[in-house]
Amino acid sequence: MRIVMVGASGNVGTAVLTSALAAGHVVDGVSRRAPAAGGIYDKATWHSIDLTDTGALPLLTEAMRGADAVVHAAWAIQPSHDREYLRQVNVEGSRIVAQALAGAGVPRLVYLSSVGAYAERQSLNPVDETWPTTGIPSSSYSEDKAAVETLLDEFELVHPDVSVTRLRPALILQRDAASEIQRYFTGPLVPGPLWKLASDGRLPVLPIPSGLALQFVHATDVADAVLAAAERGYRGAVNLAAEPIMDGRDLSAVLGGRVIPMPRAAVRTAASVAWQAHVLPASPGWIDLAMAVPLLRADRAREDLDWHPRWNAQDTLRDLVGGLADGAGVSASPALRPRA
Repeated sequence: MRIVMVGASGNVGTAVLTSALAAGHVVDGVSRRAPAAGGIYDKATWHSIDLTDTGALPLLTEAMRGADAVVHAAWAIQPSHDREYLRQVNVEGSRIVAQALAGAGVPRLVYLSSVGAYAERQSLNPVDETWPTTGIPSSSYSEDKAAVETLLDEFELVHPDVSVTRLRPALILQRDAASEIQRYFTGPLVPGPLWKLASDGRLPVLPIPSGLALQFVHATDVADAVLAAAERGYRGAVNLAAEPIMDGRDLSAVLGGRVIPMPRAAVRTAASVAWQAHVLPASPGWIDLAMAVPLLRADRAREDLDWHPRWNAQDTLRDLVGGLADGAGVSASPALRPRA
């Protein structure tokens, strides 16, 4: 297959690129800034296209012409204070990807949606893919993910000949994305030595919001699902999450530290103050998202895509935290560059 990967130098994109090339597929990578020479990126054909540019549509259409499938994983999280820019990249950029695919006559689209597209949970019982995709209103990330789901509903009505897969993963982690994740979410607030303690399982204390329950999935396992969906031309939505669900005790077992439950309102207020002061890169909407999104059932992924994650949730978290301690990344990737 010839696959066009939009957002090919990022966290998921690099994992998909690696897996696709290993499987013998031909890959064209699309990114705002092409990666530097070196490693896996040299084995793809690159197109530098900014989805916010007025001329992006014809360039993207031409890049997609003749492809068997398009994988769309491009997404902006920063700058978090520029709401209109995020909407332009995430929602309008996705619209351009869909229009280009249709114009190029590509028969398959695999879109990296998210657990963040789902409406607020009502309990801790995991939900399937029928849960409403109306998002969490106080999270711009969730709002945009939900908007793209609506956009794809409309696209499928007009283009029933295109198979559209919507992968809805839990938090996607891997060692190579560690420095990117730190830049996007914690910035300098969490110093390297503290990540080292966490990597060794020796945190003295672990303050977390009361009631926090998280799910993780490794980027390489997401890549497996992407390829399975692209190769099969799968139609529909698929949740992706590794076992087990991680609560405070589970997090403490990996990171160390005595769990100190913190009032959710206090955590959000502190995050809001730090974000408004431009000390914390991530907006307080991420706290709302972490506390409100539903937990996921991944039965459909196993049954329809024959998806069996190779990484459990604990080892996925360890892989990331080890990378955070080491400042890990991928030197050739503008998005995944290692910590200096």
